[in-house]
Amino acid sequence: MANVKRVAIVFAGGPAPAANAVISVAASSFRRRGVEVIGILHGYGAIEQRRTDPLRAGEHYRVIEDRDLWGLRNSRGIVIGTGRSTPGRHVRSPADLLDPQKTEPLKNVYDSLVELGVDALVSIGGDGTLRTANFLYEFQKTLPADAPRVRIVHLPKTIDNDYRGIDFTFGFFTAVGVIAEELKNLRADALATRGYFIAETMGRSAGWMAYGVAIAGEAHLVVGVEDVVGELAREEAVTDPATGEVRREARLNVDALVNLIVDLIVTREKRGKHYGTVVLAEGLAEVLPDSYVNSMRDESGFVSLSKLDIGRLVAARVAARYEERTGRKKKITGVQLGYESRSAAPHAFDVLLGSQLGLGAYRALIEENLDGHMVSVTGQLELRYVPFRDLVHPDTLATHVRYVDRKSDYHRLAEELGTRIDRSSI
Repeated sequence: MANVKRVAIVFAGGPAPAANAVISVAASSFRRRGVEVIGILHGYGAIEQRRTDPLRAGEHYRVIEDRDLWGLRNSRGIVIGTGRSTPGRHVRSPADLLDPQKTEPLKNVYDSLVELGVDALVSIGGDGTLRTANFLYEFQKTLPADAPRVRIVHLPKTIDNDYRGIDFTFGFFTAVGVIAEELKNLRADALATRGYFIAETMGRSAGWMAYGVAIAGEAHLVVGVEDVVGELAREEAVTDPATGEVRREARLNVDALVNLIVDLIVTREKRGKHYGTVVLAEGLAEVLPDSYVNSMRDESGFVSLSKLDIGRLVAARVAARYEERTGRKKKITGVQLGYESRSAAPHAFDVLLGSQLGLGAYRALIEENLDGHMVSVTGQLELRYVPFRDLVHPDTLATHVRYVDRKSDYHRLAEELGTRIDRSSI
């Protein structure tokens, strides 16, 4: 059994259903073995700042007591809050870990944890939070041999489910269920009004959410980032906003997507069906041609997907194209779905999965005496522990998005359940 007397838990990034199951089971597992647990409040924001005054309980952290855990496992939200601060934002390579300026936020986090008397850190979050956990792990290797060490394990979190090293992430199935219910409501509306809804769902990088919602919500067509191939893709010169480098990349052919949706509408009309729903992954906005998105990039070069609203953008073009082709008007409405699902009451499976991950944090640190590992679950909730080195690129320290394999049965399921478009009769 490892000699760990005080553990800190930090949650970073967007909310996810079952977050409190993860936190409560981790905390109770440690407390039952006599380990004190503190929760860092609202992510890394406060503890990555250089301060002259000590950290304060109730403002920067809270000591978690048994009464804080009563009934917490199935509750909404995040008991210790969250934040999007990324202490490793300046680190791009192993060499950067030796640069005092680039590692200053990491050192502030380390100093704060040492100040709090923490022996180990449980990090909960997405790819960016995993990178931060790895940076803290690697940064400590650069410290003098007699410096205190804070051991680190990471628990994967993203409702987008685009995470390497684990089959499904907690919150994914809850979010799919919540959004699918909304899509079924839109389907009933479309049936009553003889219209169409083009629903944009969460999933910045990969199509897991879009395909899941389309399957569970009975959509008639789904298009994810992974589908930007063939006629839906066109190559163009793209400028990297961070480096200025110009390279050729596949971008979404918006005209082809619009034509595909109009073909769907016309095909269904020939079959006597004058309504429908289409699901688009929000990540399609990331592969729009630059002419659509340049004005919406922030100072870091990222696109605010919620402001772009690709559902409405495509819906307006589909309505115009349909009228051009048929001479008739059609009610086609673009909507955004997803953010309301982030703090929904968790599905039982997500509570089970989150609980196992929380227990896995205890077992990794105390029973397995691990450091620099991610806790994963596979099969029938079997725990396994993945070294950080297996999840990050050795030269860039970057993590990798897990896309949906277009040859997978999951992708085929979503594709098979959609409407088959007979272009020969259009």
